[in-house]
Amino acid sequence: MELKTKIDAREGAQDLLITREFELPVELLFRAYTDAEIVAQWMGTRVLQLENKRHGSYQFETSNDKGIVVFSANGVMHEFEPNSKITRTFEMENSPFPVQIEYLEFERLTDDTSRLSMQIVYKSVAHRDQMLKLPFAQGLSMAHDRLQKTVTQLK
Repeated sequence: MELKTKIDAREGAQDLLITREFELPVELLFRAYTDAEIVAQWMGTRVLQLENKRHGSYQFETSNDKGIVVFSANGVMHEFEPNSKITRTFEMENSPFPVQIEYLEFERLTDDTSRLSMQIVYKSVAHRDQMLKLPFAQGLSMAHDRLQKTVTQLK
């Protein structure tokens, strides 16, 4: 089955270019990244902090059924333009991956459709390639599928 979220991994580059079109108005797509309750639903994680402003920070945490934290991530917002773009750092705690930079751009296609374009920049080509060896593409596409379903119910 073809994934709806497209990932372009150019040979020798230390970034990934990711695009996904949604059957959502751009305002709802943007809200899916900035409303803590919605983020928690589609990401399947607890949102400990989400400050949507320049120099704001965020922190996410996921626990297993025994209450043990299995994933923790945090970062800082560097640019925040409502319904347009977010530039932020992303750091997975207790992992071999260094901090990465994420550029998210939200584009209105029609009144009811929008596109998310992401550029994720890794410290090195090796780090990017290591990420691609994980089920990253499938996981991201599944998360975006949940985003579409979750936010569609808000319409």
